[in-house]
Amino acid sequence: MLSNGLRTAALMAVLIVLFALIGRQLGGEAGLVLAFGIAVAMNFAGYWFSDKIVLKMYRAREVSRREAPELYDMIDRLRQRAGLPMPKVYVIPSEQPNAFATGRNPAHAAVAVTNGIVRLLSREELEGVIAHELAHIKNRDILTSSIAATIAAAITLLARFGLFFGGGRDRDNVIGTLLMLLLAPVAAMLIQLAISRAREYAADRDGARICGKPRALASALNRLQHGAEQVPMDANPATAHMFIVNPFSGAMAGLRNLFSTHPPTEERIRRLLEMERTGF
Repeated sequence: MLSNGLRTAALMAVLIVLFALIGRQLGGEAGLVLAFGIAVAMNFAGYWFSDKIVLKMYRAREVSRREAPELYDMIDRLRQRAGLPMPKVYVIPSEQPNAFATGRNPAHAAVAVTNGIVRLLSREELEGVIAHELAHIKNRDILTSSIAATIAAAITLLARFGLFFGGGRDRDNVIGTLLMLLLAPVAAMLIQLAISRAREYAADRDGARICGKPRALASALNRLQHGAEQVPMDANPATAHMFIVNPFSGAMAGLRNLFSTHPPTEERIRRLLEMERTGF
């Protein structure tokens, strides 16, 4: 399996190749050069600023220990167990119960939780969720996840732009352009799917070890899944893989397991309960 460093480099390479191909299809050699330059700039911005972009996208507000003492102290206590620096703490103004971690490395990380998750979960359940997000930081999933969100959004936007404004005059070029632009969002989705499922299982396992309560995390996942199905969230599809449960769970219905960026919640719960049964 690729390390997160190699996976991140591969994602950046994919962005450059896809942008270059679409740029060439839309504008020939000049379009290729322009798209290549944009892709390089996107990679730079993705590495240094993807966390800030995602947090701003969800209007997340950083909170201090004075503003949210219970939440802050919980994260502080659990991050010490995990051997991590203290991440920044953010609150998202959404009633859907959910959470994610972001940042380029453990020294520059953030944990964001919604208002809904703080209200819904018990203390032990919330500890399980926080431990899961800290596991993502410890496993260095967060840079890969944040860059994937930036790439997926960029590819989709480029494809939409080209679909309305691009295209050539001859029939073959028009067909090629349409195929490229229709396939680009699919490529963005595949990028998300490729990085998400295995790392969620790993974060569940490692998060359960950090908090010491696999059953609490399993209970939290069950409640979060139902909460996401009942309470919609104004989320960007390109960032769905970052959350602990898919924010579009209610909208996906029967296609959830096939196209979801997350593994089935039932299987995640089963594995956590098995961890508790075997003493993890």
